[in-house]
Amino acid sequence: MDNKDKYKPAVKRKYLILISGLIWVAIGIMLNVLAITWLSEFHFDRTWLYIVTGTILALIIHHIGFLKIVDKNLGRIKSLDPKTCVFAFMSWKSYLLVVIMVAMGIALRHSPLPRNLLSVIYIAIGLALVLSSIRYLRVFMNYEL
Repeated sequence: MDNKDKYKPAVKRKYLILISGLIWVAIGIMLNVLAITWLSEFHFDRTWLYIVTGTILALIIHHIGFLKIVDKNLGRIKSLDPKTCVFAFMSWKSYLLVVIMVAMGIALRHSPLPRNLLSVIYIAIGLALVLSSIRYLRVFMNYEL
């Protein structure tokens, strides 16, 4: 073992799958908490309309977009060495995408967009992340080492 491998934080592939699922669910919950907090600040009779709209959009995003990403990530993780760097739960391109998405989230929060409309976007993305994380967690539970 050379020096660089000695200090590499390596884990089994199974745990990369778990890390991915936990991160997706954590970010999804965070986005939904923000959205619900914003909606609770408004005293609209139609708050349920924003929640239902976000939920419908979440189902579409989950089914059409995020499940494909999850399956691609799972395939990539399963092709890695049996024990690999803990940060390999995402590809390097995905890290760049995360930076862009965080920047977009910050820009949206500081935009003039009303919080009740912004909450629909946050519910849609957040709930889609939570729903899609279930696939990671199911694969983790059934993964043979």
